[in-house]
Amino acid sequence: MLLTIDIGNTNTVLGIFDGDEMVDSWRVKTDARDTADELWLQYRSLITGYTVTGLSVCSTVPAVLREARSMISRYFQEVRTTIIEPGVKTGVPLLVDNPKEIGADRIVNTLAAHHLYGEGACIVVDFGTSTNLDVVSPKGEFLGGALAPGIEISVEALAARAAQLRKVELVKPKSVIGKNTVEALQSGTIYGFAGQVDGLVNRISDELDALYPDNEKISVIATGGLAPLVLGISETIDYHEPDLTLIGLRLVHERNG
Repeated sequence: MLLTIDIGNTNTVLGIFDGDEMVDSWRVKTDARDTADELWLQYRSLITGYTVTGLSVCSTVPAVLREARSMISRYFQEVRTTIIEPGVKTGVPLLVDNPKEIGADRIVNTLAAHHLYGEGACIVVDFGTSTNLDVVSPKGEFLGGALAPGIEISVEALAARAAQLRKVELVKPKSVIGKNTVEALQSGTIYGFAGQVDGLVNRISDELDALYPDNEKISVIATGGLAPLVLGISETIDYHEPDLTLIGLRLVHERNG
């Protein structure tokens, strides 16, 4: 079975694949101070009962990736491993000024989006520590995108800088017009971020229409741990694929077999 590991700034997501089917998944917090042995203890407790024959990893946290390499060299010596880094075959052309700047998660998301919804251009909206909008051409090329502060860190920053405001539970309020401070903060956060995404998606779509006038459909795919907050509120999201990055890791592993 293939173990896929997506190490993000806030959370780490793991998934077990049996062929093309993901049979189990877990989400744990990322701690940049974890050692290789601590990572092994945590991951081992999750994958008990599964025989791992392949491993595919991407990380946006260099300190954790370094320890993950040590963990792999000690505890997964006999397992074929793919780490998303320069030199690994992804099949994703990076049509940007500096390809080395592009995070591994954005590359595998591009591959997975094109694989699943590649009848035309795609826009991947990844709701994580930051909100990433990644643009995929009809040919599966990474064209660039937009980056914005994530939902949670925006709420934390507001609570830290405004004396009379505080962190609130991130849920959809009863109405857009908040009747108290908590509802007002929830409205501004949930509906505000949905409006931000819709505005960016519409502007990106206009540019894609100009670039690819024969493109019949632009698919907008939401992923990331915070995506459920705006589902049903955003007017532009077509699909929700919570396991998009893990699927991309599986696809890259297969390409490097």
